[in-house]
Amino acid sequence: MSDNRLKLFVGHWTGEETIAASKWGLGGTALAEISSKLDLNDRALIQDYSADRDGKRWLAAHAVFLFDEPTESYNLFWFDSLGFVPAQPAPGKWNGENLSFVRVSPRGQTRHLYTFSSSDRYLLRLESSFDGGVTWALVMEGSYSRVS
Repeated sequence: MSDNRLKLFVGHWTGEETIAASKWGLGGTALAEISSKLDLNDRALIQDYSADRDGKRWLAAHAVFLFDEPTESYNLFWFDSLGFVPAQPAPGKWNGENLSFVRVSPRGQTRHLYTFSSSDRYLLRLESSFDGGVTWALVMEGSYSRVS
């Protein structure tokens, strides 16, 4: 029996985000929309993300989460309007209600931590490291609710 828990993300979500000032831009708040669906025999979760700040689109992303049934492992490919192109997938794992990934690129590392507080609500925390994962700095925290 597989442990594919990507189905938890399926649906349309909205949420508020708090963005820390970083080398990627100014701090502040954003309103986000996320649409997620399963594909490829339910082994891939396709996610479309957009966030607006001050009434204008400031970030868009496409994420592909993959579940490998034989090894029960997860991988994430993340593409965004800031120009991040993955050279390789970010490996991920579940720990209780938390799903975490660490993306590595020439720009540093980004850690994604998804935490489900219920079937209709999850939190996302993004952190970056520029010293090989020795120290981490908050990039963004978001809280999302399922709307359908």
